[in-house]
Amino acid sequence: MTSHAPLHLFEAVGIEIEYMIVDQSSLNIRPIADELFRSVLGEYGSDVESDLISWSNELVAHVVELKTTLPVKSIEEALHPFEREVARINDLLDPMKARLLPSAMHPWMNPPTEMKLWPHDNNEIYSSFDRIFGCQGHGWSNLQSMHLNLPFHGDDEFARLHTAIRTILPVIPALAASSPFEEGNQTGFLDNRMKHYGRNSAILPTIAGQVVPEPVASEEEYREKIFAPMFREIAPHDPEEMMREEWLNARGAIARFSRGSIEIRVIDSQEAPRSDLAVASAIVAVVRSLAEEKWSTSASQFALPQEQLVSLLMQTIETGPAAVINDEGYLRALGIESSTSTAGDVWKHLIQERMGKKDGIHDQWTEPLDAILNEGPLASRLIDATHGLDSRFALRSAYTLLADSLDANELFVADE
Repeated sequence: MTSHAPLHLFEAVGIEIEYMIVDQSSLNIRPIADELFRSVLGEYGSDVESDLISWSNELVAHVVELKTTLPVKSIEEALHPFEREVARINDLLDPMKARLLPSAMHPWMNPPTEMKLWPHDNNEIYSSFDRIFGCQGHGWSNLQSMHLNLPFHGDDEFARLHTAIRTILPVIPALAASSPFEEGNQTGFLDNRMKHYGRNSAILPTIAGQVVPEPVASEEEYREKIFAPMFREIAPHDPEEMMREEWLNARGAIARFSRGSIEIRVIDSQEAPRSDLAVASAIVAVVRSLAEEKWSTSASQFALPQEQLVSLLMQTIETGPAAVINDEGYLRALGIESSTSTAGDVWKHLIQERMGKKDGIHDQWTEPLDAILNEGPLASRLIDATHGLDSRFALRSAYTLLADSLDANELFVADE
């Protein structure tokens, strides 16, 4: 998220959405993102830029990222530009017998045999990641997410924003989980992407920490408690100091002081831009309410025990909206006067609370949010679409419907 003038809390938002490139018929991954980019640029390159939505490459060659070129003042204004770029890319992929596939993980990809690193510019960085961490695993080569970048200016705004994001982050998978299958099997987790995410850099544990970021109140404290240990730990593996950058941080929300923003990274990609942006709108509205102390003080949010937030995140990664929350202090921080709740009911309360209010959730997002709250996150609907079968035929049928949903920018509904 870049901007010439400093942006203050909730003045804008930056959005990034990742998609897989797959074969039109088999839906197997196709590592041809470089050919897609060349079809536009006339040569191999890592960025296709425009005034509204730009494209970027990712670590692996079967993923393309669409992102707001500059921060947008409202999420609503990003919808049609995202829709247009998805359609444009699918038109360009059509002669290659390929198409875009949404959701957070390919349901049967086998990374050790199918993963291909991006081979062009910035390859030295990707090769370093591969050398240090071994990127032939699902958490590196089979994951697609939406990133939200929210601005801040100065330590006070940073502290309020970081604290608010840390508070809501553990229940985000209950709203956004879209990765129930791995290597052709239903694993019992609704968010397999996040299950792998926290293990990506396990050999250097300071890099991801506990995924839920630690409570910090200033840039100086962040650099001391988060950046410094990461850079010390990776130093023996990075003699050229190429990776001593903010982006090395793999927590579920990371501070980008160079951009003046915090990037939320625990949101699985949805079936279509309207669903992605509906989820984004709900999250931003709740973060804003927390940062503005609508339900609880920043001090009480800051004091929420790290171990309880981490435990809750682990629950929502596995069971999504069915995760049971027995922490009264946590529920009170969200304005819920109850001793127990499910994560799904928490989101129903929060979204109802913010719907229709000034700077709340726009009515445009009612239909996709209702689908999530009433029929389950995309992960649950994908399971329903396979009718309990893990066969390749059942998965291909369900995910063909999913790709069709992206083409039509429609909500994914399990075929009866």
